[in-house]
Amino acid sequence: MTGAPGRVDVHQHIVPAFYRDLLAGAGIAEAGGRALPDWSPGAALELMDLLGTTTAIVSVSTPGTGFLADPAEAADLARVLNDFSASLAAEHPGRFGYFATLPMPDTAASATEAERALDELGADGVTLLANSRGTYLGADGQDRLWQVLDERGAVVFVHPAELPAPAVENIPPFAADFLLDTTRAVYLLVRNGIVRRHPGIRFVLSHAGGFVPYASHRMAVAIAGDTGRSPLDVLDDFRSLYFDTALSASPAALPTLLAFARPGHVLFGSDWPFAPTAAGQYFASGLDTGLDPATLRAVNRTNAEALFPRLGADSAPAPARSAPVRLRRAARRTAARLVFGLVQPGAD
Repeated sequence: MTGAPGRVDVHQHIVPAFYRDLLAGAGIAEAGGRALPDWSPGAALELMDLLGTTTAIVSVSTPGTGFLADPAEAADLARVLNDFSASLAAEHPGRFGYFATLPMPDTAASATEAERALDELGADGVTLLANSRGTYLGADGQDRLWQVLDERGAVVFVHPAELPAPAVENIPPFAADFLLDTTRAVYLLVRNGIVRRHPGIRFVLSHAGGFVPYASHRMAVAIAGDTGRSPLDVLDDFRSLYFDTALSASPAALPTLLAFARPGHVLFGSDWPFAPTAAGQYFASGLDTGLDPATLRAVNRTNAEALFPRLGADSAPAPARSAPVRLRRAARRTAARLVFGLVQPGAD
């Protein structure tokens, strides 16, 4: 990576040791069918330097605080996680930002913590799981939270959780259920008018929006038939959303996403460390080899700078590395691109 600002990763996770211990105490050793990965700030920075990432906006993945049945305990954990994230960003200026954790499905406590995180801690936005303990975003009773977020022009990072139903044998939730979970939440956010009534909120959808770009017209027709709205208005609501490229920059998915999303609404995402380094390299290579230079710059950085204006002024370049380190990383990036090209299906 050169001294110039690089990618902004809006989909990167943290797994602090104290949070892992709490999950273990509750008998939770995996998320979405994947074992909880190791995480440290140093390992995150190493991955970022490998992918050419200057700044990562980190978040806590599923289950968030939802594994705690006591609302007070969930609210306390959200505060601790957000204080930790704020400290991480302060200790590494320009390298980390964060989406605050909210103790959903308690919308009153979530609104209170959103106010604290956005107004006092300087969070870049908030994370909301598509469903929390079976309650989906867009359900009744969430108006206070949407009001708080709308008034602040907040960025809301929507991340999937496990479906509120038993997993199907031999289908790990992260492989398919996560995409449906995001799609269900977005459907309700649009169908129930949340997106239209709260235009100040900028929703960023994980994993290219699940099935949203691919099935948008089908869903728009269904919502129009159910609500009496114009299908074009419904599609406009879907297209007002933002999408990250985590695990989605493939020759099959990327063209659909770019054809559907509004200009400026596609952002780089890695999903590290739940997506291992090899997966991050593979899909980053999909962007590097599949986009023209102007679109690549937009997805990598300038779209994020428009969404998070502080990045234009505050982001610092990655520290200079020795020549051997730079050569090793360049070789790994080149190898990843070769692998990406080799595994693509042919035209027959």
